[in-house]
Amino acid sequence: MKSITIIKMISAFCLLVNSNIFSQSNKEMILIKGGTYKPLYADSTNQEIKVESFYMDKYAVTNAEFLRFVEENPKWKKENIKRLFADKSYLTNWKNGSELGGKVNPNAPVTNISWFAAKEYCECEGKRLPTIAEWEYVAQASTNKQNGTNDQEYLDKIIKWYSRPTPEIFPSVGSSGTNYWGVYDMHGLVWEWTSDFFTTLVTGESRGDSSLERNLFCGSGSFGVSNFKNYPAFMRFAFRGSLKANYTTNNLGFRCVK
Repeated sequence: MKSITIIKMISAFCLLVNSNIFSQSNKEMILIKGGTYKPLYADSTNQEIKVESFYMDKYAVTNAEFLRFVEENPKWKKENIKRLFADKSYLTNWKNGSELGGKVNPNAPVTNISWFAAKEYCECEGKRLPTIAEWEYVAQASTNKQNGTNDQEYLDKIIKWYSRPTPEIFPSVGSSGTNYWGVYDMHGLVWEWTSDFFTTLVTGESRGDSSLERNLFCGSGSFGVSNFKNYPAFMRFAFRGSLKANYTTNNLGFRCVK
């Protein structure tokens, strides 16, 4: 009888531990309920994009978190990274591959990070990078509205941030506030990678379909847009279109979803 009781106690303890592990792994993620997202450039085939429910990190990945990742995966240290996967500015603000240095806030978003490195980090966490549609779906939320893209005050606030110079030392995650979903710093801290950034200028199944690109030049730049007042979306569109997967910049970080 005692052995049966002990087995039951051990089983109950294991269930409790597993439950705690599960809750810890989801502790800093926010459930985003699905809906529809209207892309900046819409045509007859993609007036609205359906976004399924998913979890998004509450905060962007920090320097401290990425440091732990490279210690566990040395091939992603700045001294070991291959140029195929990151340009020469990769983690340039860190002292070296194992130290952040005095001018790097460990709780600030990691920047100077390539798409390849961000993708690998998310996968090692059992997660992934958000798609453009997922990221924009969450980012269109203002403080108290699920969709704030018609709120000029909200749009002006984002534009004001875009116009500021990049700080030498970034503040900690959570410093620029939360939105309707409870996700922090979608605007006001750093730009963020998406999994499919390279499809920005593509409307069809391949880069051979350049029908959208022809509308982006000179006076045609706003032709066919879903909301021509949403200037921040234009800026993100242009920024993504300038990126390559091995590029790194001092104001580009990332967060994960699943």
